[in-house]
Amino acid sequence: MNRADEDEYRQFVAARLQPLRRTAYLLCRDWHTADDLVSITIGKLYRHWRRVRAAENVDAYVRGVLTHAWLDERRRPWRRERSTDELPEQADLVMPEPSLADREMLLDLLGQLPPRRRAVLVLRFYCDLSVEETAGILGISAGTVKSQAARGLDALRLLMTGAPSARGELS
Repeated sequence: MNRADEDEYRQFVAARLQPLRRTAYLLCRDWHTADDLVSITIGKLYRHWRRVRAAENVDAYVRGVLTHAWLDERRRPWRRERSTDELPEQADLVMPEPSLADREMLLDLLGQLPPRRRAVLVLRFYCDLSVEETAGILGISAGTVKSQAARGLDALRLLMTGAPSARGELS
């Protein structure tokens, strides 16, 4: 990579680092894993920067790399850990925000969805991507994105209210 390309890459990463980190957190619900995912993503971007910057929509391409990195990490055996009922020895610092309880509830609800469905919801509604952009990133059809988004929202409603869903299913 020549100097100009490297400078362009650094500027791109510096401008997009926090949004990438937030998106990664929404996918995996763990800041440490989110940082790992962002590191994997920016490493892949560096290796393929010429191809990346030639993409029609660079941000969508990068979100796709991030999403695929998360899905790959989900398949790894060491990521199948489960939390326990025991409290950690150090207390977590909670930031006082009025909507923190709502955010935590939404994250817990998202965490109960299957990974692909969660990815569709995060890309569609958090990243505000179109159906077509989401389909392109995940490598699925637009119809699948629509049905997964509808089922995901329905499952979130069911989980939140405890009321029966219109489709009668969670997955």
